Amino acid sequence: MKSFTKTSKKMIWMLVLLTAFAACRDSRPSSPSGEKVREYANELFNRNLHTQAVDQYRVYLEKYAANNEEKAGILYRISDIYFERLHDYENALAELLKIKTFFPESKTIPEVKKKIIACLERLGRPEDASQALRETADLVPAERENRPGNVVAVIGNRTITQGDLDFEISQLPPEVRSQFQNKEQKLAFLKRFVATELIYDSAKREGLDKDKDVLENTFQAKKTFMVQKLLQQKIMEKVRIEEQDIELYYKANQDRYREKDKAGRTGRLPPLSEIQERVARDLFQERQQKAYTELLEFYLRSEDVKIFDDLVK
Repeated sequence: MKSFTKTSKKMIWMLVLLTAFAACRDSRPSSPSGEKVREYANELFNRNLHTQAVDQYRVYLEKYAANNEEKAGILYRISDIYFERLHDYENALAELLKIKTFFPESKTIPEVKKKIIACLERLGRPEDASQALRETADLVPAERENRPGNVVAVIGNRTITQGDLDFEISQLPPEVRSQFQNKEQKLAFLKRFVATELIYDSAKREGLDKDKDVLENTFQAKKTFMVQKLLQQKIMEKVRIEEQDIELYYKANQDRYREKDKAGRTGRLPPLSEIQERVARDLFQERQQKAYTELLEFYLRSEDVKIFDDLVK
C-alpha cells in the first residue's frame, strides 16, 4: 500500500510539472503571421530602408507558405529594389534568373525578360544583352556599317579609319564641329580621340565600367538621348512650314518686327524679304513648342497620369 501511494504521488507531480511546462510554452509570444511579415517588409520599403526590406521579404519566402505565383512576385519585388533603388544590377540579375529558372510559368516572365536585358546592358555586357534579346523577341540588331577610308591610327589591334574620324567629328555640335575642318585641326582632334580611348581602356581595367555611379549615369544619359531623339522625330512629323505660312505669320505679328529706337518707340516695319529668315525661325520655334505641348498632353492622357499639384511642396 505504501509503495502504491509513493508511485501515485510521483505520477501526480509529473502531471503537475508537464501541465506547468505546457502552460509556459503556450504563454510564449506567437510568431508573426505571414501577412504581418509582408506588411512589415512593405513598410520598410516605403521608409527607404531597402536592404532591410529585402531581408524581410526573404524571411517571408523561407518561413511561410506561398504559391509559385506569389513567390515569383516577391522575387520580382526584390529584384526591383536591387535594380531601381540600390542600383545593384548583379543581384537584381540573380533574382530575375531565379524567377526565370524556377517559375517559368509566372505572369511576371515577360517583364523579367525585359529586366534581364536591362541589367545586362547596365553591367556593360552588350553581347549577352543582345543574346537575351534574340531569345526574347527573336530580333537581331543590325550590324554597324563599316566606315571607309585609310587607316589613320592604330590602338593595339584596333584601327581608326578616316571614315571613323570624320564620323566622330560629325557627331559634335555645329559650333564645335566648325573648329575641326582643316588637316591640322582634324589631327588635333584625332590625338584627343585616341587619348580618350586609351584613358577609357584604363578605366575599364580599373573596373569602373561596373561602378554603380557610372552605370546609372550612363543609363540616364542614354535615356535622355532616346527621349530627345523620339521628340525630334515626333515633332518634326508635325512641324511643316510653307512659304505662305511665313507670310501669314509676318502679317499677324507686324508689331513684333517693327524697329524700335532707344526710347522704345516703334518705327519702320522691315519688308518680309529683309527679315524672312528671322520670321521663319520664330514660326518654327512657335510650332515646335505647340507640337511638344500636344505630344506631352497625349502621353499624359494615354497613360492616365495623375499629378497632385496641391501635394507638391
